[in-house]
Amino acid sequence: ALAQDLALDAALIESLAVRKESGDRRRLPWYYAPTFLLLWLALFYAIVIPLYNKLPERVTISEESLRPGEFVAERAQSQLYVYDRIGPKVTGSYANEVTTVQFLLNETEKIRSQMRSDLYDLEVDVQSPTGGYVFIDMVNMYQGIHNVIVKLSSKSSQSKSYLLLNSHFDSKPSSPGSGDDGTMVVVMLEVLRQMAISETPFEHPLVFLFNGAEENPLQGSHGFITQHMWAANCKAFINLEVGGSGGRDLLFQSGPNNPWLMKYYRQHAKHPFATTMAEEIFQSGILPSDSDFRIFRDFGNIPGLDIAQVSNGYVYHTVFDTFEAVPGRSIQNSGNNVLAMVRAYANASELNEVTGDDGHAVFFDFLGLFFVYYTETTGIVLNCLIGVISLVLVGCSLWRMSRQSEKVTLSQISIWFLIILGLHVVGFLLCLGLPLLMAVLFDAGDRSMTYFTSNWLVFGLYICPAVIGLVLPLTLYYTLKPNDKLSHPYHLQLSLHAHLVVQALLALILTAMGLRSQYLCLISMIFYAGALLINLVSTLHDRGYYWALIVMCLQVLPFCYFCYLFYMFLTIFFPVLGRNGYNTNPDLIIGLFCAICTFLALGFAAQFINMFRWPKLILLGLGVVTFIFCMIAVSEVGFPYRPKTNVMRASVLHTRRVFHEFDGSVSHSDSGYYFDYQDRRAFNPLQDTSLNLTGLQPVKNDCDNYVMCGIPCFYYSWCRWRQWAGWLPRESEVQIPGELTLQFLGKTILESGTTARYSFQQSGPPHMNVFIQPVGDAVVEDWSFVRDMLDNPEEFQPPYQVFFSYGTDDTPLSFHIDMFVSLKGMHRRIQPMTYPLSMLQRADGKFDEPTLELASVGHYVSYEYPRDAEARKFVADFPDYVHVMEWPSIFKRYIF
Repeated sequence: ALAQDLALDAALIESLAVRKESGDRRRLPWYYAPTFLLLWLALFYAIVIPLYNKLPERVTISEESLRPGEFVAERAQSQLYVYDRIGPKVTGSYANEVTTVQFLLNETEKIRSQMRSDLYDLEVDVQSPTGGYVFIDMVNMYQGIHNVIVKLSSKSSQSKSYLLLNSHFDSKPSSPGSGDDGTMVVVMLEVLRQMAISETPFEHPLVFLFNGAEENPLQGSHGFITQHMWAANCKAFINLEVGGSGGRDLLFQSGPNNPWLMKYYRQHAKHPFATTMAEEIFQSGILPSDSDFRIFRDFGNIPGLDIAQVSNGYVYHTVFDTFEAVPGRSIQNSGNNVLAMVRAYANASELNEVTGDDGHAVFFDFLGLFFVYYTETTGIVLNCLIGVISLVLVGCSLWRMSRQSEKVTLSQISIWFLIILGLHVVGFLLCLGLPLLMAVLFDAGDRSMTYFTSNWLVFGLYICPAVIGLVLPLTLYYTLKPNDKLSHPYHLQLSLHAHLVVQALLALILTAMGLRSQYLCLISMIFYAGALLINLVSTLHDRGYYWALIVMCLQVLPFCYFCYLFYMFLTIFFPVLGRNGYNTNPDLIIGLFCAICTFLALGFAAQFINMFRWPKLILLGLGVVTFIFCMIAVSEVGFPYRPKTNVMRASVLHTRRVFHEFDGSVSHSDSGYYFDYQDRRAFNPLQDTSLNLTGLQPVKNDCDNYVMCGIPCFYYSWCRWRQWAGWLPRESEVQIPGELTLQFLGKTILESGTTARYSFQQSGPPHMNVFIQPVGDAVVEDWSFVRDMLDNPEEFQPPYQVFFSYGTDDTPLSFHIDMFVSLKGMHRRIQPMTYPLSMLQRADGKFDEPTLELASVGHYVSYEYPRDAEARKFVADFPDYVHVMEWPSIFKRYIF
């Protein structure tokens, strides 16, 4: 009997061994895994890249008669050429305020001569507004800037609801601005012409706003929407921007509310390119940019669309943003879209009554082939519905496995599934964590931004680690603790089910957070749940690995979409991070994008690595690839910058500083170069070049001594990042090509006796700052600027920045500041405490001590102001891979 038992045990062991060996043989050999992974890479290059870069053919003037009513890119290009040759168009310069304005008026008159005057009326107005508002962290004031505004209306229409189109014709210093925003200026001119010669009148008048002070920032649009006679009738708008030069135009903001705008975009846009996720990212403030959309929304209370070309951001705001850098097919693409939308909105009945009660919209284009749009409420319903269906299908699958497996109960499978789900959550965290770890390590080694030019490095640096992290926990589980009670195909399905459950949970969390980007999880769930349903109905679910064919086939479309979407974001962010400032690690942003893309695009497909033999060896191979890419990244290949195409940005202000004390004496005067570092590497790449940086020191050393650290920071972003800026002393005095005068008009003690009014008048170049810092116990009680900053002390703290610019009206800026000192502060100043009550109530004497520190700053931005010889020599010493934005500036500090 014992012998028979031993024989039976031996037979059973042999049978299990054979069964396990057979199961291993059913797995694919490990050397097929590289082909499997390269298949997805091939899909990316074969499908995603061509569709992303797809642009229409340019329509020429000779073809116009054969293609009536179509946008003619060649004519727009000819206008852009003239615009480009004007050169840089800085607000306040002759080129911007006179030459470009005249160019626009001439082009408008040409359109008038071709217009169907029997059908349309055309009115032109050159506006010169003056105003101010709080923008981010500064008071933004303007005076005598210029907008060119054209209104086109049908003679047969009585509508009082206008559609507004906006672009700007000013540019950054040194940049001709042919991309930003000359491209959209000429697009608007050609759209105006097409509408003016159309045989079919439209219902609502069109207002074309060519604003001359967007880069200042956003002053021209504010001047129009708050002051112009046509502004109150504008019920919707289309804002046209360029974040680079060329490419397709991305719809990245819409609304607020009024989803009908998206409905019309879906129906009429010729080349849709949009995503809700771009809107949420832009409005989060991650990008160091803003647009006139903010002004129309916040000050005009009107809904609209924000559209921008987003390719080749490397030339954005540089000398390389020229006519030659703007492809004609990109102009055609934008023109086709804008013309079609203008025709649609100009006849939209919704324009008569813009209510704004329908909430936000969820929108995206699918590979540029079609456009999807639905309301936020519909999105919530879809998320809940698809999430529940997905969980039900997973439950059906687990039940099916228990029925098809011998001696395995549903409860056992459920426990195994929960273990796999937990491990997959760990994998999700590793998928995010490993790329971020790589970003931290490269930044710690001063090797950030290696992908800036060699974009392909992200495959090895971030995507491979993300794949490893996503798969590793389950790979270790399957290899170190095999479970022979359930077949390996079932185990593999459980890992994919776990990913589906995680997607459903993420969708619910994002929905609860109010984020509309949860539609990404919805797409992922729909395609896998669809594959699971097909497999369950067809019984492929229980036939070895045959179910995998259905899953992989249905993963092609979501893979392509997610790659298409995140390729767009990387295309935008690669150049943007070259101007995102020194104080943040840009690699964290790129690593996070790559990790999320990997999780969404390869979340299901990557689990098939465990379908091959020796999956740990496959993951080790991916680790080797990461190591090789790391070695490449720290070589010359990983150096971020290249001349002309991928330049390093340097903002250099050759500055003269004068520090006046309370008694009027000058305690210190010097000259030097103020550097506002534009990217994470600061000036470290310049240390071993011919540029002499001896004596370079951080600005933060003076932050406790002088208002705004004693530097002439330009915009709010420069002042916000001032402690990370640099200062290089210069022995010779910087020659300032103009006068900056701050005249103290006097001090008046107000009726309360605890407040003194200091009155000033400042005159100088078209770009000036005033920095305000209370001294001691004093506080700014009031001033002649807009009060928003003073009314919100929790949000705005001193030092306060006032930015002032003008176009052709150089009238001095007159202002006053009311300084208040509390009784508590006064008691500390007045000793002993036995002074009469009248003295406490009207203690004018306390203002005989320092109360206000104020800096007057002048910026001579335009090239109409000469630079001194030493400054020109210093700028010329920068390497050829550096684009230098520079000008003279003067900083005068006073104490009152």
